[in-house]
Amino acid sequence: MKTEIIDYLIIGSGVAGLRAAIELAPFGDVLVATKDMPTESSTEYAQGGIAVALSDEDEVGIHYDDTLRAGDGLCREKAVKILVEEGTERIRELISWGAEFDKAGTKLDFTIEAAHSRRRILHAHGDSTGKELERVLLNKVRSFPSVKKYSFAFTVDLIVGEGRCYGAYVLKDRKIIAVLAKATVLCTGGAGQIFLRTTNPLVATGDGIAIALRSGALLEDMEFVQFHPTSLYSPYAPQFLLSEAMRGEGAILRNINKEPFMKNYHKDAELASRDVVSRAIISEMVRTQSNHVYLDMTHLEKNFVQKRFPKIYSTCLQYNLDLTDTLIPVSPAAHYIMGGVKTDNNGATSIKGLYAAGEVACTGVHGANRLASNSLLEGLVYGARAGKAALEFGVRSSKSGIPEVTGEYIPTYHSIPEHDEIRRTLRKLMWERVGIIRCRESLDDAIRSLSEWSFILDKAFFTRRELELKNMLTVAIIITESASLRKGSVGAHYRSDFKEKGENWQKHIMCEKEDNAIRCNIE
Repeated sequence: MKTEIIDYLIIGSGVAGLRAAIELAPFGDVLVATKDMPTESSTEYAQGGIAVALSDEDEVGIHYDDTLRAGDGLCREKAVKILVEEGTERIRELISWGAEFDKAGTKLDFTIEAAHSRRRILHAHGDSTGKELERVLLNKVRSFPSVKKYSFAFTVDLIVGEGRCYGAYVLKDRKIIAVLAKATVLCTGGAGQIFLRTTNPLVATGDGIAIALRSGALLEDMEFVQFHPTSLYSPYAPQFLLSEAMRGEGAILRNINKEPFMKNYHKDAELASRDVVSRAIISEMVRTQSNHVYLDMTHLEKNFVQKRFPKIYSTCLQYNLDLTDTLIPVSPAAHYIMGGVKTDNNGATSIKGLYAAGEVACTGVHGANRLASNSLLEGLVYGARAGKAALEFGVRSSKSGIPEVTGEYIPTYHSIPEHDEIRRTLRKLMWERVGIIRCRESLDDAIRSLSEWSFILDKAFFTRRELELKNMLTVAIIITESASLRKGSVGAHYRSDFKEKGENWQKHIMCEKEDNAIRCNIE
């Protein structure tokens, strides 16, 4: 087995991973490993923007209150305070590195999104904010000769001994490489691909969450999955996110009969929180026996729509849908996981030497429901914090303390000829039984079906597709078990058989691996 020894390993190249790399690069050799191209992450696809209290009408305290309100009582207040306070510094830093946010005259142009009480959403090139952040951060990373990138390198498992992480086994060019490091930072993003409908890119298969669990790390709040209300619904087009900012700018939701309906479900109508809007859409689809509702922007000025949402406008045109004169068919889709690898406020996990940031992590910032456009900000703030903490740990360590990896670590590999069929069935099962509205019957059905594939969890594989399936199954089981344990409805987790929050609703659900089994408990 080939071995590579470095100072710091970062797994993932989205906003959190790149920001961590920037923090570490001046102080040692850094390897950024990503299973696809460096630009292929959820960051790249983030349209709406990044929330930050920098406008004249805003304050960090108001941003703090809005975040807590959206999190429905389960945010960790200290983590939110860090987010909103340090977020302003991180954005100013980005601008100094060349980030080109849209402006109104000479001032930054802010828009509003659901559940925000102020216009605080910065955007770039209309609806390509994530792409702009990725550009700036990648350029900054490239300025450091100490940073090396492994593209198309799949992290198979972490290397852990006696409660400490020493790096990871990485599959690259059909060979396993043992990458040994003083500290490792997980920034692998989310797991939207375990659902049939998702706004997430194909790479979002929950890899970081699954490998962390297998290595003994503690997971938290995995039942809280956010579904974005408006994803393009068309048999002729791929699922495509229609930004929340469109409703912030005045778009109206209409049912199949072209009737506006959101006022019937919430006083804030189209600007209610994502979980409320998603459930309202599903309810309206059931009531009218349809597969979608409509997003209507036809009453807005044509030039404004084209300029404000250029990417969305041009993408819809490819499928003969003109935002300015056509009602756009939409329905909800899995979008973001609020839970993940449990960390402290510095990104430290329950395993020494292992840190996590971004969607793979659970800092407690989002609680039961993420406030729109807080995810990119979290990646910046906690990516930097995880990088600093990994650096402090690495300074106290040495490469000579890293154990030697020998052939005994090489497992016997298996294959699953039917893995594509299992993947399709798994995604359909999770969408239909563990989706926006859940109940004991649907969750029990899902648990029984998922258990039929449990043989996959004990196998070692040598291809990306099979490794992804193993990770998807792991995350699906954790989400389903956690959802079954939480007998109440909080934030994005809604149970039709327990519509109230229920007893002990403010407690968190923790999951870990014990004796080759996954155990979830309310704590």
